Amino acid sequence: MIRVAILDDEPLARAGVRARLQAHADACVVAEYADGQSALDGLRAAPVDLAFVDVRMPGLSGLEVLALLPPAQRPLSILLTAHDGFAVRAFELRAIDYLLKPIDDARFAEALDRARELLALRAGVAPAQDAGSAGDGRIEIRIGNRIRYVDPARIDWIEADGDYARLHVGARSHLLREPLHRLAERLDPQVFMRVHRSAMVRVAMIDELQPLANRDALLRLRNGAPVRASRTYMEALLARLRRVGTETA
Repeated sequence: MIRVAILDDEPLARAGVRARLQAHADACVVAEYADGQSALDGLRAAPVDLAFVDVRMPGLSGLEVLALLPPAQRPLSILLTAHDGFAVRAFELRAIDYLLKPIDDARFAEALDRARELLALRAGVAPAQDAGSAGDGRIEIRIGNRIRYVDPARIDWIEADGDYARLHVGARSHLLREPLHRLAERLDPQVFMRVHRSAMVRVAMIDELQPLANRDALLRLRNGAPVRASRTYMEALLARLRRVGTETA
């Protein structure tokens, strides 16, 4: 059973999350907090597996609550917000997803699925079996007794989840039992590019690059997804983007 806490100062927002969770038998709400300080005190005293966290709350913000919790006590978090300007800080706190208000039911279910998979990995239970390649170049993902085939041409970006790789395909994501560096060897380097030790993107999906103070950058993809690019990869990334711009001019 996934023990869930809801951190939001709006009663209707808390009720909305609670109502959606009622459709998922493996999730149980064990605590609700309407302000940051009570959330911090409560989570320190009684840690949970997963927290739905409103970014802006009275007193301490949701992000400040997460930052003040020791990493070992910090739950997986799905952030709730009306806008996405907090993405950089969310990266640092290892938030696994964020939901824009008003919450979309399909995105809510997707975020909860992602939490399930990561909690299974933490517990040492692999949700997916070994992966391979189909004869036509698609990536083969075995899930129980099912096989899912993912066309690399449909992948927007890929991130590392420990020893696994998560493929982001439109609004869906697929967990692949293969490390990111090994998957990178199978993908076309002219199409996909490593931008961080834990992320690679399909270059054609990059819509915007925002430099950060530490010489990293925040990439915004065409679908709105934020991806952090490390300064280690910036020179090669900028050169590739300039080349792509010249080719399409």
